[in-house]
Amino acid sequence: MVTKTVQRNPKTRESSGTLHEKATVSDEKPNGTVGKKNNGASGSAAYLQLGVGQLVIVLAMIFGGCCSNVFTLETIVKEDPRAGNLITFVQFLFVAVEGYCHFFTFSRPPIFLSKPHVPFTRYAIIVTMFFLVSFLNNYVWKYHISVPVHIIFRSGGTMMSMLAGALAGKRYSIAQITSVIMLTIGVVSATLFDAKKEPHQIETTVPSTKEFAIGICILFLAQALSAIMSQLTEQTYKKYGSHWRENLFYMHFFSLPLFFPARKSIIDEFKTLSASPALALIPTHLAPYVPRLSVPQNIVYLVLNGVTQYICVRGVNNLAGNATAVTVAIVLNVRKCISLLCSIYIFGNNLSVGTCFGAALVFGGAAWYSLESSKLREVQKQAKTL
Repeated sequence: MVTKTVQRNPKTRESSGTLHEKATVSDEKPNGTVGKKNNGASGSAAYLQLGVGQLVIVLAMIFGGCCSNVFTLETIVKEDPRAGNLITFVQFLFVAVEGYCHFFTFSRPPIFLSKPHVPFTRYAIIVTMFFLVSFLNNYVWKYHISVPVHIIFRSGGTMMSMLAGALAGKRYSIAQITSVIMLTIGVVSATLFDAKKEPHQIETTVPSTKEFAIGICILFLAQALSAIMSQLTEQTYKKYGSHWRENLFYMHFFSLPLFFPARKSIIDEFKTLSASPALALIPTHLAPYVPRLSVPQNIVYLVLNGVTQYICVRGVNNLAGNATAVTVAIVLNVRKCISLLCSIYIFGNNLSVGTCFGAALVFGGAAWYSLESSKLREVQKQAKTL
């Protein structure tokens, strides 16, 4: 008997290659999981909830949307590393607007939203932590942390999740602990080797040692808060049921007022991006017949970043709701590897041998941990049926 686990946790670990993917694989017990019997291999069972056409669309959304998001993100931060607040706000706005249209109802004025399954007081805690994690992950660009290191460091979130799980009373196997040690060594190795890079190896402004250290500390804090938030989200799903789309919407919608204190920097960042060279939206050969229309180049990238982030979010959550946890983990790790390669080859982010070695340990450790967790869940489920 093979047990298929369906997970609908909207918070994930990687931001836009993306700044904040909204699905994560639970370290021990999936959030809001549902046991379901299936015949056949567990790998193939992961796709039985999706037709071939749907599967192609979902994978296209994940790899196309998330990887495109990395491209637009790095294009913006190379021009203005301080644009993190604006990028976060636009991403939240896109998801919130789409979600509002989905949950809109005339029967519940004055906000005209259908009644949520989770109390607002419960959302308040999760929303605050989610906002802080997203804000910190984007604020770190101010300290000139490279996109490859950003991807590698955030891919190591499993170690923080394990620590949070252990504090919550969970137990882990020797293989799981070993894989996380391997992953941790990879994160430390990649970070230290990147800090020692020569100035000519970096295309943008070279951060000082102090800047780099501050940036890494901010990323570490974001990882810790994200791990704690994942535990709170898991408890929420267990108590109120798994409603990933509702959770996704309210986390973004209720976070919008939290941007108010940063309104001045958001406006200044928008003005800076608006001063970029104009990009003609109408082909030259149509100019005699159509009014000329041009938009600042970086504003176009900003809008595309918001759109691709939304596509990425929907794809990840769709997969998480229709595939096993290990399938989601493998797909996301492959996606992160591709994002890393895109950053290296498109933007010329040269990585030292030590950084590449660290990246290999991170992705290998994450894959090993996911496989081991899947095996343990299978054993636990089979034991319960005996």
